Amino acid sequence: MVAHARRDHPDEACGVLAGPEGSDRPERHIPMVNAERSPTFYRFDAQEQLSVWRAMEAEGDEAVVLYHSHTATEAYPSRTDVNLAAEPDAHYVLLSTRDPARCELRSYRIVDGAVTEEPVSIVEQY
Repeated sequence: MVAHARRDHPDEACGVLAGPEGSDRPERHIPMVNAERSPTFYRFDAQEQLSVWRAMEAEGDEAVVLYHSHTATEAYPSRTDVNLAAEPDAHYVLLSTRDPARCELRSYRIVDGAVTEEPVSIVEQY
């Protein structure tokens, strides 16, 4: 995720971490295209999203993490991010690429407009 966010900077990067349905355990990184190609907004490409979601379903996977980067602000959901958060079971990870020497990565649950930060654990493998 970090490499993807750095690579797409100065535009926001976005993607998914997929894992077995119902497990809450991400196992696969799926970088996606920011259809907006913007430093201040992201949107999954509709065709790519449909293809990715169909492939996850065929594999018995689901989107465990939905992530995107902020290029000039902290890793905290904007009002737009909160308004667009439609997956109450997903972890929303934000990465800030505003400082090239430091990685800021934070995770949230966003349900009915309420933002709750959660701890992040990075594991090599399960």
